[in-house]
Amino acid sequence: MSKASRRILSVVLLLAAAIGVLVACQRFVADEEEVQTQPVASPEEGGAVSRDPMPEEAMSVEALPQGQAAEPEGEVDWSPRELSGQAWISCSLDYREGDGASLASLEREALREGVEACREGQVVRVRYTGKISPEFTALVQRVTVTADELGIVHRVLDLDSTGGQVEDAIRAGDWIGNHHWTLWVREDSVCHSACVFVLAGGDSRVLAGRVGIHRIIRLSSTATSRQELNTELQAVYGTVRAYLERNGASPLLADVMKTVPNRSLRLLNQDELAAYGLDGNNAAQDDLDRMRLLDKCGDDFMQRRDRWVRAFEERCRSEREVFARNACGLQLRRGLGFPDDDCPAESPLAEFNAIEVVLLDAEATADGASPPEPDDAATADASSGASGGSSGSGVAGGG
Repeated sequence: MSKASRRILSVVLLLAAAIGVLVACQRFVADEEEVQTQPVASPEEGGAVSRDPMPEEAMSVEALPQGQAAEPEGEVDWSPRELSGQAWISCSLDYREGDGASLASLEREALREGVEACREGQVVRVRYTGKISPEFTALVQRVTVTADELGIVHRVLDLDSTGGQVEDAIRAGDWIGNHHWTLWVREDSVCHSACVFVLAGGDSRVLAGRVGIHRIIRLSSTATSRQELNTELQAVYGTVRAYLERNGASPLLADVMKTVPNRSLRLLNQDELAAYGLDGNNAAQDDLDRMRLLDKCGDDFMQRRDRWVRAFEERCRSEREVFARNACGLQLRRGLGFPDDDCPAESPLAEFNAIEVVLLDAEATADGASPPEPDDAATADASSGASGGSSGSGVAGGG
């Protein structure tokens, strides 16, 4: 090869390398643009705070929890407590009409008085704004017990929280998971930091507001070095991973949290919420229910239920309001024969069964469009795979 040819080849190789670097940089910038963050004024106010004392055995790396079980569910503590946030009790699922009666007390009599009016509709909605705290956990537990005593089988937790204590979020989430709650984050609400762990516990989640994460802050720490602090945090994150895993969410969420400084907040987009198992149907509950529902309600029910889930994913998740998503889902279920005559409580959006609610898609009404129906593209795959595998994410009523 001549000297001139070698020079030309060198120039070509340099240009190719430069182009490769530019393309890589553009991809990096594009990826960075997809991640939304915002500053946090004070991470200790709300946030994802860990306060529980750290047992000595947890201070060794070998003792980090693997597959840790939930705390045993004991009797509900009815000792006097005052709410750290604000709560309302409503028997309506149309929040445009308001959030119901303000709950001034967590006493048994006050709760029973507030919840008893919901017996006819068989659904109670709890609107909560404030921190995730021991009082929040007590609220969820006490409303559950009261609803059970009154025979109210459907519960909706309508959340607006900037976070709080990690351990209380886990306790509340495990309780929610054992007692079949639907969780909402409305378009005018947020669920940040420790609140995200509560979402993992719901049977179904309808998320239209902002959901954000950041690092866990370890308060009440006895650490005197970075290594000791890291060991404490590893133990906390191990507990978080075990909690997420047993509730059908991705333990990878804990690793992503570590990368976000606690004075920032990473907002999760719709695809991320689905990928981490925080939106739609709870995968663990879906698997748990499948064989029971197949035996109780039959193969035809399961096929229609799976078709609804797929259609909801295709047609309704793009709606920007919880109200609009529910309206879309109700229209879809009518075309699929829900609520089912034999299994009404197991039908999609079963919390709407016994109450008369007119839910219209505002955009469809404004445009004069007809209500959405399950289309072939949205339901063909579900029909072919209805008798096997998990139904995937979506929103379905829990029994």
